Amino acid sequence: MKLELVRNIGISAHIDSGKTTLSERILYYTGRIHKMEEVKGDGAGATMDHMDLERERGITISSAATSITWVGHHINLIDTPGHVDFTVEVERSLRVLDGAVLVLCAVGGVQSQSLTVDRQMKRYHVPRLAFINKMDRTGANPLRVCQEMRDKLGAEAILMQYPIGAGETFQGVIDLVTMEALYFEGDNGEVIRWRPVPAELLDAAQAARAQMLEALAMYSDELMERLLSEEEVPPELIHTVMRSVVQHQDVTPVFLGTAYRNKGVQPLLDAITRYLPSPLERDILAHQVDDPQQPLRLVPDPEAPFVGMAFKIVDDPYGQLTFVRIYQGRIEKGQTYFNQRTGKRDRFSRIVRMHADKREEIDQAEAGDIVAVMGIDCASGDTYAMQPRYCSLESMFVPEPVIQVAISPVNRGDADRLGKALARFRKEDPTFRVQSDKETNEILIAGMGELHLEVYVERIRREYKVVVEVGAPKVSYRESPTQAAEFNYKHRKQTGGSGQYAHVIGRFEPLEDEREADFVFEEHVVGGRIPKQYIPSIERGFRDCLAKGPLARFPVVGLKTVLTDGSYHEVDSSDKAFQICAQGCFRETFAKTRPVLLEPVMKLDIEAPETYQGAIVGDVISRRGMILATEVREGTVQIVTEVPLAETFGYATDLRSMTQGQGTFTMELARYRRVPASLQEVIVAEKKEAQLVGSR
Repeated sequence: MKLELVRNIGISAHIDSGKTTLSERILYYTGRIHKMEEVKGDGAGATMDHMDLERERGITISSAATSITWVGHHINLIDTPGHVDFTVEVERSLRVLDGAVLVLCAVGGVQSQSLTVDRQMKRYHVPRLAFINKMDRTGANPLRVCQEMRDKLGAEAILMQYPIGAGETFQGVIDLVTMEALYFEGDNGEVIRWRPVPAELLDAAQAARAQMLEALAMYSDELMERLLSEEEVPPELIHTVMRSVVQHQDVTPVFLGTAYRNKGVQPLLDAITRYLPSPLERDILAHQVDDPQQPLRLVPDPEAPFVGMAFKIVDDPYGQLTFVRIYQGRIEKGQTYFNQRTGKRDRFSRIVRMHADKREEIDQAEAGDIVAVMGIDCASGDTYAMQPRYCSLESMFVPEPVIQVAISPVNRGDADRLGKALARFRKEDPTFRVQSDKETNEILIAGMGELHLEVYVERIRREYKVVVEVGAPKVSYRESPTQAAEFNYKHRKQTGGSGQYAHVIGRFEPLEDEREADFVFEEHVVGGRIPKQYIPSIERGFRDCLAKGPLARFPVVGLKTVLTDGSYHEVDSSDKAFQICAQGCFRETFAKTRPVLLEPVMKLDIEAPETYQGAIVGDVISRRGMILATEVREGTVQIVTEVPLAETFGYATDLRSMTQGQGTFTMELARYRRVPASLQEVIVAEKKEAQLVGSR
């Protein structure tokens, strides 16, 4: 396998732009499959959507890899999901790819997830082509989509083809490099007919070609000279200049077609092999483990020491399947390699080349290849090398989860299987988080959206046969005093022999600034009224009561305890007696401070198109939220607001509905704020009722 003939590419786009349909056509035309299936329909479902859930819902959930051959070139292809909920699949795929195809809908144009994918491609400096799909749809307008790419993505979009018709009349494309018309014939568009450009489209095609050449001339002196002297520009020069500017990410060439109608796919494959870089043309830097500031340039040489990245992990019935991109050197079946993060030595017992969920065993793989290794235990993003502490590759960006729900098994006997499922999914997906809430004793799962968590709940049911109940997590409220209260509490217990005696006098006060500490203990006892050795026991007794307050058994915060006096007994006083005394004092006196409930308030940073500002602000206010700041920049509004956590459940979905999928937000804890009195009564009543039910 010559490295200059290898291409590692991914297909990314907004939801329903036709990525998986395009992948299916690519597999068919390259001879990888012999019958095309559709994403939605009565057939077996698209090859790359190999999970049952994907075929039922007609969406891509997990990125799938395959390898194909086109005109002597070896192409490793990864099809990625479009939903923002599964954005980590796109993130980790782009992290290891050398090039990408950005698919856009000829009607929808640049949509919200197109912006996200564009940001991801720029983050990893991935050169890309654009394919405007669905040219057969009514309202298709590739010229408008190109302008949107310039306006919204800041991309230098250059049209490489001109459409012959649009919508129902779409017949083929005009190649602006060779100025020939391409028609796709045969039962499945496999026969390409090259014809002269139709006379009625000649002027428009020549104008589009002139625009293409002018744009490219900005990057090539030779091309500029030919244009100025009005010489003919040979296709080879156009291809050479285009290849250079694509690989420097200066330009995005745009191709047209309709994957569903089998038109325009083969020229896209030609462009992939012609313009996107091979592993030899990518500049990959790692850093030394012992000196992170010291960069190490990796070379795609099979003879150099092996370096690769484990970028995706899948658990299947045969063990863990780890997808590895090899950047340097080679791996061989049965050899051992070192995990650079853990220092552990792993044996690569089986190496397979993937085709969706099917696998083909191979004995070795070299630099530039993407393969899967069976049976090694590692985390997503780990670097493997020939020797320990050799180098480490920068891991992928992992966005923070935005939504959280509580789950519990319907049958208690399923708890072990649920634990195994959650451990597996957490390992596979860095955006899927699992934690146990100590205060509510719930298992909380967090993810990128409601669809994300819904899919995992369904997978738990199908793959582990565990039925789970899903509910919003109970909010962890706090109890805090609002006024001072004096205490004078005596603990006396006589049972024959040595008894227990302790006496404390002082006051409870609300803390002026509860952010400094949840609890402050001060003692001003003079004259040895309480010996010094008992003071820590008194503080410990008070602290033991903070976990559950008297109002609704929520943690107590913002309390200052001042110990001023007391008394003790020479024989009957002890550490235990003073600890019990403090606990009894707290239970009796804290209620006199007129405690109130505090609720967690989240700071939300919302971004959306300016046209939705009114709807978003109105919705935030209806959620008891408070607008802190708004700023409009280039048609996008940024709203900073504080909203109680209890009102944010389901907000990810609501915001997307409100903004047609274009709104995004980040959320973090801002502070605790007093709950309105009417709401406090409801919360306390619900808590007492739950305790009553629990005690039965």
